[in-house]
Amino acid sequence: MSTPRIPIPQDALARLCQRWMITEFALFGSVLRDDFGPESDVDVLVSFAPEAQWTYFQVFNLQDELERLLGRRIDLLTRRSVERHHNPWLRHAILRGATVVFPAA
Repeated sequence: MSTPRIPIPQDALARLCQRWMITEFALFGSVLRDDFGPESDVDVLVSFAPEAQWTYFQVFNLQDELERLLGRRIDLLTRRSVERHHNPWLRHAILRGATVVFPAA
């Protein structure tokens, strides 16, 4: 498990995840590596509860809320979309490199 290069406000993140029916919130990419810098965005991977049926517009609202919470631009992916991605290398790299931050291990 890699350590994120930014502070994660755990209480606020837990409330956000509960409100958005996020069952798993993970980070991947440069936020977990030494090449993370002041201009880097944060790559986020989420899993939603089965009953969560968000529209694209609502997911953009979630992305905005995450950007305010973390103080960075966010690239937001769902685990489901990654698992279905046609590129096995990309799928493997994202899923194997992700570090779950909610629920806390």
